[in-house]
Amino acid sequence: MATTSFPDASPRKNKKAAAPARRAPTGNGAPDGAAPADPCRAHVSPGDLVVTAADPGFARPFGLSADDICGYGLLDLLRSPVPARLREKFTALSSGSGRRFRERVTGKDGTGRDFQAEITGVAVRKPSGETAGFIVFLRRSEDAVSAGPVLDALDAQVLEGVAGGESTVQLASRLYLSRQGIEYRVGQMLRRFEVSNRPALVARAHALGMFAAGQWPPRVLPERVR
Repeated sequence: MATTSFPDASPRKNKKAAAPARRAPTGNGAPDGAAPADPCRAHVSPGDLVVTAADPGFARPFGLSADDICGYGLLDLLRSPVPARLREKFTALSSGSGRRFRERVTGKDGTGRDFQAEITGVAVRKPSGETAGFIVFLRRSEDAVSAGPVLDALDAQVLEGVAGGESTVQLASRLYLSRQGIEYRVGQMLRRFEVSNRPALVARAHALGMFAAGQWPPRVLPERVR
């Protein structure tokens, strides 16, 4: 699957993939030797990146059981702030470019709400060196779920304007600020969100669940404003 978008609140399950009997992933252990008390691992097939087996801890954040998550495409369950980057990471891993990778991702829980997490991907290879599949470790960011970034009211209005396509001049006029004041606040948010430009700022804010769903013009959620 080549898309990392969410077509609806529920991840799409690959009906063509047979869901095998659940088994405990083996062979690589937890990243950096730190196995969580409730394992959060899944086996993923090469090529189509379909989940073939998973621990309960991996499936739970998506509102699924370890059996039910089998057959789902990983790229339908998770997305990276940069489109297509997850697939690129797995492609590089399969080709032998490194032993593992880490990536910040966003998923959807059983109610359709976003949650933030970090995954570590590890290649499983046959004796011939061919990639047999991947083991993916999921670590949910509880801090991002429970609190997440919080902006002051003026920064929230600036972010809404940037997301709505307003220019610096338009924002300055609407918010009764100087152009330098707008640029300063945008620059502060670029550094805080660790991005380099305005489109990336909006993408990162969406990935972090800053905006109310289905609203135009964009509105920052009340719980993200202090």
